[in-house]
Amino acid sequence: MSLKLGPAGVPLSCKGRTIVEGMDDITVLGLDAMEVQTVRTVQPHHFDQYWQAGILSWKSDFEMNMHGPYYAELLGSKRERNRTLSKMEASMQAGKLVNARHLTYHVGPYGDFEPGSEANEELINIFSGVVDRVQSIWGVEEEEEEYSAFPWVHEAEPSLVGIETSGRQELWGTVEEVLEVCNHVDGTVPVLNMAHIHARGHGMMRTSEDYAELFDRVRETYGGSKFYCHFAGVEHRMGNALHYTQIKKSDLKFEPFAEYLAEEGDWMDITIISDSPLLEHDAMYMLQHYDKARQRLLEIRARDQRGMITTAQNMSDNENLNSKEEHDSNPIDTKSSPSQKSSIVESKKSTKSKTQETNMMSFEEDEDEDDIF
Repeated sequence: MSLKLGPAGVPLSCKGRTIVEGMDDITVLGLDAMEVQTVRTVQPHHFDQYWQAGILSWKSDFEMNMHGPYYAELLGSKRERNRTLSKMEASMQAGKLVNARHLTYHVGPYGDFEPGSEANEELINIFSGVVDRVQSIWGVEEEEEEYSAFPWVHEAEPSLVGIETSGRQELWGTVEEVLEVCNHVDGTVPVLNMAHIHARGHGMMRTSEDYAELFDRVRETYGGSKFYCHFAGVEHRMGNALHYTQIKKSDLKFEPFAEYLAEEGDWMDITIISDSPLLEHDAMYMLQHYDKARQRLLEIRARDQRGMITTAQNMSDNENLNSKEEHDSNPIDTKSSPSQKSSIVESKKSTKSKTQETNMMSFEEDEDEDDIF
């Protein structure tokens, strides 16, 4: 199993506030992923940081990702949609420089659409165009010399376009809706925001079986083994997420998720981004609980194996004991001839009579040689 964990943004504990310094701090903490947050729009003065971060991630095993602008209206009017797409275009260009493996986007409100196939078909057309645009800006032969310092632009695969689940009833983005769109558009990946899924489902993610059911549904509908997830504590009410919280203060616990990943996640290639207000602290908290779950599973398997070995040894000892008792209970060779059996019986009788004669009291007096009378 491949598991990567990291925060959404520069760590809180980072003294410097640049992306590269944040990557250094994340690596020191034992984490190996990061999601750059553009929040409202991409800032031009950050592009120097983007290409430096891209070089660092290309030369290491560090996974960079990028989150597009939070506010989106892809199902709104033409003007609202174009405004959203222009912001997405800036994040695509930044994602190319930073060597982002995933570009995550929100869809926004349903607008004039009702939840259902009509809204999904509209988004299938929109995200088909987004994927085409991402692939068109990666690996352009005419720009190969211009981007010679960024070898990943021509050698790496283009970023995957992530479509994130939403946490409010009025926003497009149930698990089923996201899976349907991703299933019809190559180059997209579902972004499973566990806090949003938990809130929208009225607190549904509580046990490891809940996570097993979710990922089985994703695997059956979408296929593949690569997953991109967000995790944080969440305060929710009436099926709507209100705001993120630290994991310890939420009814959304990471332990069941860690248990599922340890027991059944061998087939998965998964990246988990911490959206918690504590960022890297909760990312390390998740890593620790995953390691504990793995250790607990190994101990259980080792104990079960020892039990199986002990049971097998006990069965073998019992068989040996039974065979010995059977041998001791049959001392006479059953294959002996009748004459041998009769001689054995006669010898036993004679031995018995001699024993009786020896033990019988005698009243006959032997002559005493010294008796003069």
